[in-house]
Amino acid sequence: MNDLLSTKLLAFGLDPTPAGYVAEIATLSIVLLLALVADRIARRILIRGVQRVAVRTESQWDDILVRHGVFERLAHLAPLFVLRRFAGAGALLPEELCISLTGALFTIVAVLVFLALVDAVLDIYEAYPISKEVPISAYAQGLKGIAVFFTCVFVISALMQADPWVFIKGIGALTAVLLLVFKDTILGLVGSIQLTANSMVRIGDWIEMSQYGADGDVIEVGLTSVKVQNWDKTTATIPTYALISDSFRNWRGMSESGGRRIKRAIHIDMTSIKFCTPEMLRHFEKIDYLRDYLKERRAEIESWNEARDIDLSNPVNGRRLTNLGTFQAYLRGYLRAHPMVNRNMTFLVRQLAPCEKGVPIEIYVFSSDQNWVSYEAIQADIMDHVLAVIGEFDLRVFQAPTGADMRALSSR
Repeated sequence: MNDLLSTKLLAFGLDPTPAGYVAEIATLSIVLLLALVADRIARRILIRGVQRVAVRTESQWDDILVRHGVFERLAHLAPLFVLRRFAGAGALLPEELCISLTGALFTIVAVLVFLALVDAVLDIYEAYPISKEVPISAYAQGLKGIAVFFTCVFVISALMQADPWVFIKGIGALTAVLLLVFKDTILGLVGSIQLTANSMVRIGDWIEMSQYGADGDVIEVGLTSVKVQNWDKTTATIPTYALISDSFRNWRGMSESGGRRIKRAIHIDMTSIKFCTPEMLRHFEKIDYLRDYLKERRAEIESWNEARDIDLSNPVNGRRLTNLGTFQAYLRGYLRAHPMVNRNMTFLVRQLAPCEKGVPIEIYVFSSDQNWVSYEAIQADIMDHVLAVIGEFDLRVFQAPTGADMRALSSR
């Protein structure tokens, strides 16, 4: 092309030197114009054509490919083919330089297409429920990092016109430095593989890791970090490898179990504990949750005392019902009848060791609704009822003296 233009210019009477310069500039301009035209044509055919097809199809994967610019980046290969085809067309387009530059540009465009394709595949994958159980964003980031690394190697090799594998072998001497620089990335990759393989953390899990200020839902499992949206809507970032090396709490088991634990204790004043009198028993028999219990227990106790000829004139002798034991029986009956208590899971009303605050009676059950708001309402409803009904059993709840108590004593 350059020789043809030079000949034409010489035929018009130009001197050889100016004719050569003009021919070189014209050749470069024509090649660049052809490359620009090729880019526009490729973009029009690929992008607009694919967009029309994507709109007409019901599947979403083609729309995702378009949104991430996969075909738009592919279109950039067209001008590179033009530049490669006219390499050596003139002094301003030396063949070796054009080959090196187009080779480097081919590599860059190829990796850009690959990166967009990885992002698109990740979006397609995250549309399926399995992505919550097996997140692959960390693998995608690792794959993109490897691709960028090798792209840099091949681009530098192409520009230096050297064998890339020789260049890679030369990098081996810098392995120790690279390991130090990319330590967090390597540890993050190892950590993400272990987290995914062992299903330790999934997107949507509620995890708690106090040393990093994390207490909320996992929203992203990345290559170097795991993002947690706390309940106060702040975001905590945890190094991925820290989830392997340190301790954390995952509440997924609670979510999958079908219940949420209610564990509350009420401290009973020990001076209010007593044997049940006949009047108290008559009062308790009017309570629905105690009627069957008292019938069985009284028959059992009377049979036991009669079999041993116990002298019941002294309340210390034999077996007797207490208001505290009867209260515990009432709690069991009340909780079994509660519609929001899961009776298929651990169900326990127990007496703990006495302490300076009295005798703790602990409720250890599971609510059938795991929603936080509903769970708190269920727990509050149970405790409200327990505190309100405890006086019916002639029991007192331990409570430290308040200012009102002190003023009442001083006024006497």
